[in-house]
Amino acid sequence: MPSPSGTDARPAEPGHPDDPVLAAERDHLRESREYLRLMREDVLALPALGGDRVSVEYLKADLYRRAEALRDIPDAPLFFGRLDYAAGSVWSEEGDSGAGAERFHIGRRHVHDPEGRPIVIDWRAPVSRAFYRASQADPMDLTRRRRFGFSGGDLTAYEDEEFGGAAAADGRPSAIMLAEIERPRSGPMRDIVATIQPDQDDIVRAGADATICVQGAPGTGKTAVGLHRVAYLLYAHASRMKRGGVLVVGPNRAFLAYIGNVLPALGEVGVTQVTMSDLVGTVEVRATDTERAARVKGDARMAEVLRRGLWAGVAGPAEGLMLARGSRRWRVPASEIAGLIGGLRERGVRYGAGREMLGHRIAHVVLTRMEASGESCDDRTHEAVRRTREVRAMVDAAWPAADPVRLVLRLLSDPGFLASAAEGLLDPAEQAEIRWQAAPRGPRSARWSAADAVLVDEARDLIDRTPSLSHVVVDEAQDLSAMECRAVGRRCATGSATVLGDLAQATTPAAVADWPALLAHLGKPGAGLQLLDTGYRVPRQILDYASRLLPLIAPGVPAARSFRQDPGSLTITPAAPGALPAALAGACADALGRPGSTAVIAADQQVPGLGRALGRAGVVHRVLGGDGPGAQLTLVPVSLAKGLEFDQVIVTEPAAIVAAHARGLHQLYVALTRAVSRLTVLHCQPLPAPLR
Repeated sequence: MPSPSGTDARPAEPGHPDDPVLAAERDHLRESREYLRLMREDVLALPALGGDRVSVEYLKADLYRRAEALRDIPDAPLFFGRLDYAAGSVWSEEGDSGAGAERFHIGRRHVHDPEGRPIVIDWRAPVSRAFYRASQADPMDLTRRRRFGFSGGDLTAYEDEEFGGAAAADGRPSAIMLAEIERPRSGPMRDIVATIQPDQDDIVRAGADATICVQGAPGTGKTAVGLHRVAYLLYAHASRMKRGGVLVVGPNRAFLAYIGNVLPALGEVGVTQVTMSDLVGTVEVRATDTERAARVKGDARMAEVLRRGLWAGVAGPAEGLMLARGSRRWRVPASEIAGLIGGLRERGVRYGAGREMLGHRIAHVVLTRMEASGESCDDRTHEAVRRTREVRAMVDAAWPAADPVRLVLRLLSDPGFLASAAEGLLDPAEQAEIRWQAAPRGPRSARWSAADAVLVDEARDLIDRTPSLSHVVVDEAQDLSAMECRAVGRRCATGSATVLGDLAQATTPAAVADWPALLAHLGKPGAGLQLLDTGYRVPRQILDYASRLLPLIAPGVPAARSFRQDPGSLTITPAAPGALPAALAGACADALGRPGSTAVIAADQQVPGLGRALGRAGVVHRVLGGDGPGAQLTLVPVSLAKGLEFDQVIVTEPAAIVAAHARGLHQLYVALTRAVSRLTVLHCQPLPAPLR
């Protein structure tokens, strides 16, 4: 029976003969899976024929990737919607059945039959956009939009929205779409391809040259939007993206494990996903900076300190060059070599490139004089002169070889060298804060911190240019320091980026204060800023409660609106002193009686004790590590909670979370917004003032 919104939902009733429309759609699904299987077999049957062994191996790898992209996922539907276009639309073909009308099933990937006829249309194709954008006000040539309900990989229901008739939408969401959004979720993140909203679709389909910064409140789907944009770019600009490469940067390994299945489910298997530590990981991180030291090392001024330290060794030679070739001697004065050095520095070349070019410039000067004296010279002569012991010694003396690790090591352990490089940039107190108390014997014995690794990456780029990728996605970007922004920006200097984050969730001491400053450090000052402020998963009651913290932690960030509400989604439970473990065990038992995933989020230092208490109470759980959520009940240190979501969350002792960190209120905001169905706040100590 049609609803007031113009939709018609027809679920299959167990034990009742199937609706003929539903039966036909199930047949189409079975055919689609069979055709996808045949497509994959065709790829696997292709021979890898190349002109040499290396070419054959490249072809084999390419065929393997194509076959993996065509692998069926049994518990994910191949299509989730259908579009019926009116006769005469740009997508219809006159003469087809239906007097020119055209129907397209919309799914996660393209599927065709053995004759090449499309059976399922990729959601990224232009014809599919109406599935996300059509409305009663602008039907985009549609007569009907059909959504499908699934249980695992089985089609269970369909829902039609008619266009062009008397029925008008009342603004209520599709029942099937709402059920998909609210469906309990356990394990890794799933794609949102069936429920992308118009504001999200604008970001997903942005052009390949556009860098976009997304300020997204909790539950707005910003992470999923970023991943779906990657999938879209790999479809719409395949050769460009695959030639340059695409990179996803996340905050930690647990987060990467959580999102790891999204792109493969969309048929994209070749995207590299790393943490910031992986991105700049050339030294072994074994130390943790103080908050003040982390702020100084993360400041953009450190880039100039490193540049000064690197170029301090380049100077005009004390003596000129004397080169003997055969019976002749050729002399290049020190002043002329100093002029060559000055010319190269004025060009702004990288340190390593300039050092290489200096040898060529000196050789060119010698060859010019040799030719002027009547000698015959060619490229081989030039190379022979450049490689002579005298020229190489002159280059080493005037433009010494540099190693990025040893440069940072010297800056952090040599007070005089640091003072010279940081003069006018860092005050003496800041220099003392970042300087090591005892000089290590060498790079391997040094106790490097995560911020030191970023400095090494900066130094490496000063010496040799970092290759740029076609596109970089950086999630939880609000936590990046200025120096980390520069590290990411180098990887997309000639490409584009998708920057995702929420200023209210900034928890690191060196975090950049606002988006314009962050984008400037990233090298993308002209990037557009998009606001996602509608939470599609988190109930209004939970968002409103967490938003009480916003005036203190992010005054300029508007509170999020919620797509859904649930009066029973928020529970505040006080416990008597000493009774917290028993109260937690009871709350966990209650949560485990409901479907979906559950997390207990607590201050990092409280996690071991809470784990022992749950073990004594016989509550089966696991502590979150680098492999992401997995069990039905997960004990999560608050420092690892960012970016994750659970159906039910128990936040334990908010006051302890706030007290444990300089940005404790920000961490508490993160913890309170991880729940998508129910939030329980369990406390013995008084709640922070805004939450009372």
